[in-house]
Amino acid sequence: MSTNVLRTADGWWVVLGDRAVPVDTKAVTTEELLADRAAVREAALSGEAGTPVADLAVLSPVTTPCRVVAQMVNYRSHARDSGFTGDIPPAFFRKASGSVSGPGESIVRPPHVKFLDYEVELGLVMGAPLPVGTVVEERDLPSYVAGLVITNDVSARDVQLTKTQFYESKSYPTFTPTGPYLALLEPDDFAHLLDLRLKLSVNGDLRQDRTLADMIVRPAQALTLLARFQALDPGDLLLTGTPGGTALKAPPKAVEKIGALLPPAAKWKAFFKSQARNPRYLHQGDLVTATIATPDGRIDLGEQRTPVTDAN
Repeated sequence: MSTNVLRTADGWWVVLGDRAVPVDTKAVTTEELLADRAAVREAALSGEAGTPVADLAVLSPVTTPCRVVAQMVNYRSHARDSGFTGDIPPAFFRKASGSVSGPGESIVRPPHVKFLDYEVELGLVMGAPLPVGTVVEERDLPSYVAGLVITNDVSARDVQLTKTQFYESKSYPTFTPTGPYLALLEPDDFAHLLDLRLKLSVNGDLRQDRTLADMIVRPAQALTLLARFQALDPGDLLLTGTPGGTALKAPPKAVEKIGALLPPAAKWKAFFKSQARNPRYLHQGDLVTATIATPDGRIDLGEQRTPVTDAN
């Protein structure tokens, strides 16, 4: 069974039901904690009464700086929403680790961003170095992946689409809410990954709801493809894509064909005029709730609750 760990300003804790027991470790970073699994196991077996989890101010269990890499269009439902047909070549992009924030911190919308979107994603936390050239088979996953976290790949769509790039649009501070729990996996847990269900709601309205079975490129293959050019280290984070249900969707084919005939400035003006009527983008005062778990609770990454606020 997986072991849930959380982090506060005071250190690391093992979650046991609705209570948490402190881990007796000098680890400050996620990488250091992963090297001290013995202390985590000792805390889990300590028998201490612990502290109510609800009383703890929880931080991201992934410490920074670290590498934050993400997969692009990696769920079939998201591919349909995005207007893709046929085979989709696997692709990756980087996010600034300064975008990582806690599971209860506000998502802050920059003043120039009008179309703020959400993307619940399963995050893989590396537990061992992944050198360039590594080939990862399914049976090898426990050797490289230490645990899992909930992430939200928050996106400034107006920046992303008009500049045709991802780094800026997804790297503003608070654009990668992470946690609350880091689920440290045992080898047997990896057989249950496809049962994980990702859910995201905005103000109680369920927007995204899919299992990992909807994935196009699964974790072992993703790590192999990424390792063609990118090394990873313990504590680094790989976001594995989002299901369908985001605010942004491709326009109908007929509208897309008409738009292709317009000059770029006119095309974007028309597109964003239509998007302004879309009520699903995030606004100040919204509350985004995300969960990832298996139906039997064998793996449960907790609940992420992030309000949305506008920058001052």
